[in-house]
Amino acid sequence: MRQDFDAAVDAAGHPPLRRAATTTLQVNVGKLCNMSCRHCHVDAGPRRTEIMSGDTVDRLLVLLAASPGVSTVDLTGGAPELNPHFRRLVVAARALGRRVIDRCNLSVLFEPGQEDLGEFLVAHEVEVVASLPCYLEANVDKQRGAGAFDNSIEGIRLLNRLGYGQPGSRLRLSLVYNPTGPSLPPAQAGLAADYHRVLKERYDLVFHDLLTITNMPIARFANQLRADGRLASYEDLLRASFNPDTLPALMCRSLVSVSWDGRLFDCDFHQMTEVPLGAGLGTVYDVHDLEGLRGTPIATRSHCFGCTAGAGSSCGGALA
Repeated sequence: MRQDFDAAVDAAGHPPLRRAATTTLQVNVGKLCNMSCRHCHVDAGPRRTEIMSGDTVDRLLVLLAASPGVSTVDLTGGAPELNPHFRRLVVAARALGRRVIDRCNLSVLFEPGQEDLGEFLVAHEVEVVASLPCYLEANVDKQRGAGAFDNSIEGIRLLNRLGYGQPGSRLRLSLVYNPTGPSLPPAQAGLAADYHRVLKERYDLVFHDLLTITNMPIARFANQLRADGRLASYEDLLRASFNPDTLPALMCRSLVSVSWDGRLFDCDFHQMTEVPLGAGLGTVYDVHDLEGLRGTPIATRSHCFGCTAGAGSSCGGALA
């Protein structure tokens, strides 16, 4: 319940959470995905039909043009590349001078119709944030399905050939680690060193950054924990690991999350649990720009403990 988290914030001597200036527009362009990962908080998969329409994309671009303080457009899914309007959105956002992030599962690079995806990303200098939940094959395949690790390695290799991840390259390639079970991520810096070493020594692969992200006890991951009888203990771990030092850097302070159907949320996790934007606005059609959200309250729920546990967690990795 939200009262648990609010009480922890209050006990830390911190005021209720409110928004700072919005600098990131995170857009979930749909739940369609070529994979069905066990940890997926979006519950995405090949059979999902929720896809952002062209009209909603057009409205987002109007809001983006009217919001000069928004410097980053963060595209997620599902596999965002499978939305038929993905490339048009990328081109338009880049034309507006915005940094664009593609949250890529790597295997989508080999899907039919995506043969030129890598070249497209290069042409528009799109930053790639790619999921690789472990550098060990068995752990990745257990979480993401048989063959997922090999596909991921080949995906990174393809991106490396195109210039992504290379030292000094403007083509940024970040990898994302998340635990394979109900535990907190290890220290980001130390794990990053392990990733760099193992991927270079075994596969001659390079990348720029590693981002560690805590698994949220919602959607598919929560269902798995519940079936295993470990949901309550994991939620207790997140509460016990609450770190008030993470509060100033929480992503909900500077990020607006938009769902495939144009609704507004304080973060991607609230989007998946249907927690409305704390500012009380419903959809992209209810706002003229994103500048006016500054100072408005942020909605909270018990899964917020996931972002504030240990070193903290965000779409940009650890917080503290």
